[in-house]
Amino acid sequence: MNVQIVLFDGFDLLDALAPYEVFTAAAMYSNEEITVDLVSAEGARMVTSGVNQLQLRASSKLDLSRKGIILVPGASGPVNDNGPDSIPVKLKKASETELSNLLQEAIKRSDLLLSTVCGGSLILAMNGLLEGRHAVTHHMGMGVLSAANAIPVNARIVDDGDLVTGGGVTSGLDVALYLVERELGPRIALAVEQLFEYERRGTVWKAEGNEPKESQQETPLEATREPSSFQTDKNVNVQGKWDTTISTPIGKLSVELDITSEDGQIAGTAKQGEEIVPMDKPVLVGNQLTWSMKVTKPMRLTLKFTVSIDGNKMHGAAKAGVLPSSKLIGHRIS
Repeated sequence: MNVQIVLFDGFDLLDALAPYEVFTAAAMYSNEEITVDLVSAEGARMVTSGVNQLQLRASSKLDLSRKGIILVPGASGPVNDNGPDSIPVKLKKASETELSNLLQEAIKRSDLLLSTVCGGSLILAMNGLLEGRHAVTHHMGMGVLSAANAIPVNARIVDDGDLVTGGGVTSGLDVALYLVERELGPRIALAVEQLFEYERRGTVWKAEGNEPKESQQETPLEATREPSSFQTDKNVNVQGKWDTTISTPIGKLSVELDITSEDGQIAGTAKQGEEIVPMDKPVLVGNQLTWSMKVTKPMRLTLKFTVSIDGNKMHGAAKAGVLPSSKLIGHRIS
C-alpha cells in the first residue's frame, strides 16, 4: 500500500505529520509492504509550512500511478483577514497550482483513495470536486463546503466511498487510524492506537443505515415557504446594467449585473467574461438588495451578496462561509 501525503506552501504541520506517524507505525505491524512519502505537486523540493515557516522536504512528485492513499492536509495561519498569510489565501493558492489538475485526475481513479484533514477538503471544494459529495472540514469552514455545493456532515470523519475527510486539526490522527482500519484491519489499527496511547475519537459517518428520526422530520411550513414574489421598494430604482468590481483576496473581478423589475418582482443576471449566471432570490428592502449566486471564478462557490443602492451607485460585499468578505463597488451604466 502506498501513502502519499501532499505538501504545499503554508500547509499545517500537524495535519501532515500526525497521519505520517500513524501510517509509518502501521507499517511496523503489517506484513503488507507500506510506503509513506511526503510529496508535492511540483516534485522534490523544500516546502514551507504555515507554522513558523518550518520546512519539510517533499521527496518526489505526487504520482497518480501509485495506487493507494493520497492525503491532503489543510493550511495554517489567520482566518479572518485577506492577507497573504491567511488560511483562505493559502488554500486558494494551493488550489491554483499543478495540485489542482492532479487532484481532478486522482478523484476519477478507482485505484486511489483520496483523503483530507481539516482545510484539505476546502482545496478540493475550491476546484469543484466536492459538488454533491458528503464531506467535513474544520468547523469554521463548514459554510464554505455548503457554498461550494458539497454536503457538509457534522462528524469527526466522513467516509464517502473513495473520499474520506476529517474535521479539525487533530482529526488527522483519527483519519489515519480509520484508514489503517479500513485498509489493513482493526487489529493493526488497535496496535497503533496502543503504541500511541491514543483512542480514535468519534463515529465515522457513512451514508448507510437508518436515518435518525430528527433528520426525517420536516421543517415547519412557515420556515420553508418561499416568498411568492420579491418585492421592490418603489422609491429605489435597481433596474439597469451595473458595472461592478469585486475585490477578492486574489485580485479584482469585473462583473456586469443586469437587473430588471416587473410587477414588483426583481430578476437579474451577472456576467463575468463569457459566463452568465442568474441572480437567485433577489430581495430589496429599503435601499438594500440581497441575492445569492453560483460562480465558478475565482472558485466554485455560492456567494451571498448584500449591497446598498444610492442613486446610480452600488456598494456592498459578497460572502461565502468563513472566507473573508469581498468588497463590491459599482455604478449604473444604462
